[in-house]
Amino acid sequence: MTPDSPWNVDDINLSDLEFWRRPWDEREAAFAALRRDRPISFYESALIEGTSIEMPPSKGYYALTRYRDVATASRYPEVFLSGPGAVSQMDLPPEMVEYFSGMISTDNPKHARLRRIVSNAFSPRNVRTIDDSIERVAEETITRALDEGSGDFMTDIAAPFVLEIICAMMGVPASDYPTVLKCSNVILSNGDREYNPEGTDPLLAVLEAGSTLTTLMEEIGKYRLDNPVDDITSALVNAEIESEKLTHQELASFFVLLVAAGNETTRTALGHALLALSDHPDQKARLLSDFEGRIGTATDEIVRWASPVIWMRRTLSVDYTLSDRELEAGDKVLLFYNSANRDEEIFKDPYDFDVGRTPNDHYGFGAPGPHFCLGAHMARREITVMLRKLYSRAPDIHYVGEPSRLTSSFINGITHLSYEY
Repeated sequence: MTPDSPWNVDDINLSDLEFWRRPWDEREAAFAALRRDRPISFYESALIEGTSIEMPPSKGYYALTRYRDVATASRYPEVFLSGPGAVSQMDLPPEMVEYFSGMISTDNPKHARLRRIVSNAFSPRNVRTIDDSIERVAEETITRALDEGSGDFMTDIAAPFVLEIICAMMGVPASDYPTVLKCSNVILSNGDREYNPEGTDPLLAVLEAGSTLTTLMEEIGKYRLDNPVDDITSALVNAEIESEKLTHQELASFFVLLVAAGNETTRTALGHALLALSDHPDQKARLLSDFEGRIGTATDEIVRWASPVIWMRRTLSVDYTLSDRELEAGDKVLLFYNSANRDEEIFKDPYDFDVGRTPNDHYGFGAPGPHFCLGAHMARREITVMLRKLYSRAPDIHYVGEPSRLTSSFINGITHLSYEY
């Protein structure tokens, strides 16, 4: 589908939540106009209403909408810093940085140290255990959904599937799964009213959710120091690489990142997979006619199509010229992955959903560089296993009605998606 709604770039405001309530094709048309007429555009930061938390003064940001500019910002992490707040348009107050300063919002040398320790925890043995868990949880989730589900794909299948894998991997007790899901929803809600009812202080709610997850993980981490088992938390807290270990706060920050990013993004991709394969029956038929031969390219196309994480922020450490635009030290830029993934200069027929698309150098897991998604392999594996088992058990599954979408500029989320099979 090619977006055809006309836009004047002067009428586009990416900081206005009303823009993100518009239909998908209208928003895609706006980004097409920006790539064509104003690929690096400036916006004032969004205002957060109804919060009692005092925010630091915050300048606006430049939106990078072309693939090549997003690539450049990702290749030069010493110029385009993540530490000042990769996941926030505005600078965060110190009490929020404490909970959300994990690997995604750090720069070298700290980032390299954290990534080295975390990567080491994913040993071949632990990876095999996770793979076994993905297979088992997918089967159990589908059985439960088909036998007694509510008919909502997101709450029956996509959300519980990914949540259970992550929680089991980290040693979270099943009794705490609902708490983890609720907190991750709030953290990434962007103020969506489903997760932040009228009268809720949105920033305070995020802060409390981060505090809850941090406390939970710190308790598990302390216990695993003396009582290790075969889970990632035990590997993380007991691993020592060249005298380096994770602190309890670093472990907790990693967990917050994992349950928020890993849970929300993969379930979002699965929701968009059902949407796309229902809307494009020819592509579904192509996939199912040679599932093992096409699931690799299909998975990457699903991630490109969904672009679950819409943007990441970087802050300039020095003055820099990007595509003839003079940027200054301290300027903020938002890397719009969703727009890069539709860039006509890179992708042939970018608005066509093509399960055999190749090449497909999408930025659905971020752009190449030190912050490329550490969980990309796991996400691909989850999508592959779930689709294989889902279409084996329910080959005619499809969505019905209109999806309910998360009102967010950050996550291209689906909150509810009715289905039949």
